[in-house]
Formats: sequence, structure tokens, C-alpha cells
Amino acid sequence: MNKQMKSLAFVFPGQGSQSLGMLSDLADSHDEVKQIFGRASEVLGKDLWAIVTKGPEEDLNQTQNTQPAMLAAGVAVWEVWCKHSIIRPDWMAGHSLGEYTALVCSDALSFEDGIKLVAERGRLMQEAVPAGVGSMAAVLGLEDHQVVAICAQVAENEVVSAVNFNAPGQVVIAGNLAAVERAMHAAKEVGAKRALLLPVSVPSHCALMQSAAEKLDRYLLNTVIDKPKMTLIHNVDVASHGEPEKIRHALKEQLYKPVRWVDTIKFMHDEGVTRFVECGPGKVLIGLNKRIAKDAEHLSIYNSETLNKVLEQFND
Repeated sequence: MNKQMKSLAFVFPGQGSQSLGMLSDLADSHDEVKQIFGRASEVLGKDLWAIVTKGPEEDLNQTQNTQPAMLAAGVAVWEVWCKHSIIRPDWMAGHSLGEYTALVCSDALSFEDGIKLVAERGRLMQEAVPAGVGSMAAVLGLEDHQVVAICAQVAENEVVSAVNFNAPGQVVIAGNLAAVERAMHAAKEVGAKRALLLPVSVPSHCALMQSAAEKLDRYLLNTVIDKPKMTLIHNVDVASHGEPEKIRHALKEQLYKPVRWVDTIKFMHDEGVTRFVECGPGKVLIGLNKRIAKDAEHLSIYNSETLNKVLEQFND
């Protein structure tokens, strides 16, 4: 019998956490990984595991591949966890694309429907803004309001805005490539520690994605969504929703509105979450979360070593 923990949250990473060879170590000792990717490949009609393990990297970083690859990876780690532990989190959230992974893992969305949905999401996003037209960049070392003001000052009739409020002193901006580059330069001039372009092929969560969001909304109407079994906090409004239509609305708005990650982690922490587990490739979220909820415990599962470490923590 599974044990639900009110003080535990599992969080799932999004685009930007992908890397060639991700989960290869875990796949060597856990069949669930390749099984999950096999199911995704059947849905997509292409070998997703080959793209993840062999690349080339440019193919993995194309958003129509990155999105199903990251969802499959997060679900695979979750499946491995569920096989080896009876512990289940009371809370879930996902960063941007990771919100779809959380929906699958909370049984609000079937895995196959989730893969179809994010593949369509990626296709619509790439279609809305062709490769090379838009970009995203991380700005480190400035206050949120400074980044917002800089974007407004340098837009020059193009789109650039603060779109991911990831951690104190870390904000991601997105928009037209030239406008993003102007904002990066302006940020450095006023004291940003760093401003660096991110390995994504579309500018997520900004106004350039509004047309994609409208098309995604129509697709979502034909997607079966149930009430999540965990309390799932959405990026766009830092709230949980049980009604399918409200979940659909949150997913639509998430495509062209900011990811409020700081607020999401703070909310769960204020509600009594004392342990956060990042479930999926990379270590991006654990780094952010440590800076947001400093007195909580932060863990990450992305290979056999980290899986065993987290299992030991819960067995103590």
C-alpha cells in the first residue's frame, strides 16, 4: 500500500534540462526507462530513444523533439521511483513543459495523450516562431523589477519580456532574437552578473506564442483530462485545479504568460512542504529550489546513484 506524504513535493524539469545521453545510466539497470521511451516512439512514429542517446544534439534541441523527450524522461524516472518505493508526494509541480509531466504522473493525463499533446505543442510553437527568429536568455544577478523594466526599455516595437521567474536573481527573458540581445546587453550594463542565451529553439511564455496558444486550446478540447490525484500547482496562477476546463485554460495561458516558479515553490513550502524531489534529467530545479526555500530539504533523481540516495533518505 502506498504512503502519501503531505510534506513532500515532486517537481519535474522542462526544456533546457535535456542533454545527449540523459537517463542512459538509469536505463542500463531499469527496464522501465526504455519501455516508456518505446511507448513514446510508437505514438510519435520515430525513435525517440535514439534521438536522446545518439543525437545529433541539434535534433534533440528542436522543440518538437525536446518536449516529448523530456516528458518521457520525467515519467520514466517517476515509474522507476514508484516501482522501488511506496512513498508518494502529496504535491506536484513542473517547470513549464514539466507541468505536463506532472499531469501525467498525477494521473490527470494518460502518457500517450501527454506525448501527443506536447508533440503538438512543440510543433505549434515552432510553427509560430521559425528557428532563428526568437530566443530565450537567462539574466543573473538583477532584481525581477529591473529585468522587467529593461525589457520594456529596449523592446523597440519587438517582443521581449521576463518570462521565467526562476529564483531570486535569476530571470529568463524571451522574444525576438535582436530584442533579447539588446536586453542582455542592457542587463550587463546595469550590473547583471551574467546574461546567456539558452539552448531552446523557440521563445516560450512570451507574446510571440499567443497564436500557438489559441491553436493549442482547440487541441486541448479533444484531450481527456481528469482531476490530478496529487495537489498540482500550475505555473501561470500558482493554484491547483480539479476541473478539466480550468486545467486546459491554465495550460493555454502558460504558453504565452510567465512561469512563476519562485511563487510556486514558496506556496508549497508555506503549505507545509519540507522536502522537494526533482524527478527527471539534470539538476536545474534543485539549484533553483535551494535558493527559494532555503530551510527545506532538496533532492534530485536523474541516475542510479541519485535514485539510491533518495531511496535511502526515505528508508531512514
